[in-house]
Parts: sequence; structure tokens; C-alpha cells
Amino acid sequence: MEVKLFVGNLSFTTNEEEIRTLLAQAGTVTSAELIKDRATGESKGFAFVVMSSQAEAAKATQMFNGYSLGGRDIKVGPARAREESGRGNSFGNRGNDRGGGRPPMHKNRGGSRRY
Repeated sequence: MEVKLFVGNLSFTTNEEEIRTLLAQAGTVTSAELIKDRATGESKGFAFVVMSSQAEAAKATQMFNGYSLGGRDIKVGPARAREESGRGNSFGNRGNDRGGGRPPMHKNRGGSRRY
């Protein structure tokens, strides 16, 4: 079963091939994707690497978490599921129970009123 790893704190000069070569020392790398800024095309300093098995992913984490690459101590660990960002909805769900993306209703707290 394939396992996706998060590789963070990368130098902005690190490329996908360097990441793939490094983690291949722990096992078979199915894919390596360096995350880049949409506007500039420059690295954001992290990547996702898919290892072919749980054992190889655990070995890569053990071998390379804290490893110095490009003058930085990289972080390697299991990737977490992507959280819902709410970007498609300008109001989001800000803790109100109304749902549907409606803005929260504010209570009148007094003060001066203009008639």
C-alpha cells in the first residue's frame, strides 16, 4: 500500500530530483512533487513523496527526519489529509450553526442610532 510523506523545511534551491534521490535510499519512491508558488513558480519549501509501502515510509521517516539537506534540517513524516479551507466561500463556516455559508448575525449592542 502506497504511503504519502510530507517533506518540509526544504531549501528553496532543492529540486524534485534531489528529494527523489535522497528518499530512494529508504525504498521505492513512486512519486515526488515539489510544491511551487502559482504566481512565481518558485518552491514553497515543501514536497510530497509517495513511497511504495508503509515499511519504506517508516524507514524514510526514521532515516531523514532531521537530516541536513541544503543547509537545512528537513522534516519528514506522514502527510495529513487536506483540511477544508473554505476558500470557495467568502463567508465560510465561522462557527455559526446556520450552515450554507451565511455570514454570522450580529446582535444590536446598543449605542447611538441614526433615524
